[in-house]
Amino acid sequence: MSKGGKNLFLTVSLQEKILFAKHLSMALKAGKPIIDSVELIRSQTSSSSMRAILDEVMDDLRNGQFLSYSLERHKRIFGDLFINIVRIGESSGTLVDNLLYIADELKKKQELRRTVRGALIYPAVILVATLGIATGMIVFIFPKILPVFASLRVELPITTRILIVISNVMKAHGLLLFIGIVGGIVGLVFLSRMRAVKYWLQFMILHLPMFKSLAINFNIANITRTLGLLLKTGMKIVEAINITADTMSNLVYQNELKRVGREVGKGEYISKYLSHNQKLFPIIVTNMIEVGENTGNLTDNLFYLSDFYKSEVDAFVKNLSSIIEPILMVVMGTIVGFIALAVITPIYQITQTLTR
Repeated sequence: MSKGGKNLFLTVSLQEKILFAKHLSMALKAGKPIIDSVELIRSQTSSSSMRAILDEVMDDLRNGQFLSYSLERHKRIFGDLFINIVRIGESSGTLVDNLLYIADELKKKQELRRTVRGALIYPAVILVATLGIATGMIVFIFPKILPVFASLRVELPITTRILIVISNVMKAHGLLLFIGIVGGIVGLVFLSRMRAVKYWLQFMILHLPMFKSLAINFNIANITRTLGLLLKTGMKIVEAINITADTMSNLVYQNELKRVGREVGKGEYISKYLSHNQKLFPIIVTNMIEVGENTGNLTDNLFYLSDFYKSEVDAFVKNLSSIIEPILMVVMGTIVGFIALAVITPIYQITQTLTR
C-alpha cells in the first residue's frame, strides 16, 4: 500500500507502464544504476500519477529494497504479472530481458484491446446517430404537423397514433425520461462492476452467437501469451497458471484457470482438465498444450496458440463491419420506415379525400 494511502486513487495508463518497462530495460542495459535509471524515467514522464509512484520507488531503492518489493506496494497499478516477472528477473539476473518481455506483452495486449474496441466504435456511432435523428424528428419535427393530423376527420393509422403517443410522452416527460435513461445507464455500469453481475454478463457474451467466437479467441490469445511468458521466465507452472488467472478480466476464464491450477497442483496435466471444457477451450488449444506437455515444448506451443488466436481476432474484426452493417441497416430502416409511414399515410389519406 502506498504511503498514508495517498496513492490509492492514482491511475497509470497501459502506455505509461509499457514505456516504464522498456526505458528501464534500456537504461539498465546501458550500465546505468537502477536508482538513476528510475530517476531518469521519472523526469521524462508527463503523468503526475507515475511521477508520484516513481518517487516512492526511488525512496525504497535508496533504502536497499528490491524493485519488485516497491512495485508490489503499488500492486493495484502494476498487477501480478508485472511484479512477478520483475521479481524473477531480479533473482535470476535477467531483469533487463524480463523488462523487455513485460513491455512486449503489455504492447500486444494493448494492440489486441485497440483492435476489438476499434471494431465496435463504428456500429455504436451509427446506432447512436440513428436514435438521435429519430428522437429529433419525433420531438421537434413531428409536433409541427401534428395539428394537421388532429384536425382531420379520418381515422388515423395505427403507426401515426403510436407516434403521436410517443411524441406527447416525450414532450410532457422528456426531462424525466432523460434522467431515467441516464440513471439506468449509471445503474447498469455500477451493477456491472459487481462480481456476480459481471460474471453473468461475461458468461452471456461467451454464449452469444455473434460475439462468442470473438470473446473466446480474445481470451485464449491473452491466456496463452501470458502463461507462455511466465513459463519462459522460469516460473513454476502452478504459480504461472494462478498469476495468469489473476491477470484475466474475464471472470469465467479466471475461475476456470484457478481450477486448472488446483488440478495441476495435484499432479494432473493442463490438457486433461481443458479437454472436459471444449466450449471455453477449443480442441486445438487442448491438443497443442498436450503436445507441448509431452514433448517439453509447452512454452513454444503457447506462443504459437497466442499468435494463432490473435490472427483469428484480427480476421474477425476485419469482417465485423460486413456482419454488423446488414443488422444496422435493418434497425435503421425499421426506425426511419416507421416514422415515414406514420407521417406519409395520413397525408396520402388527405389527398385521397380531396380527390373524391
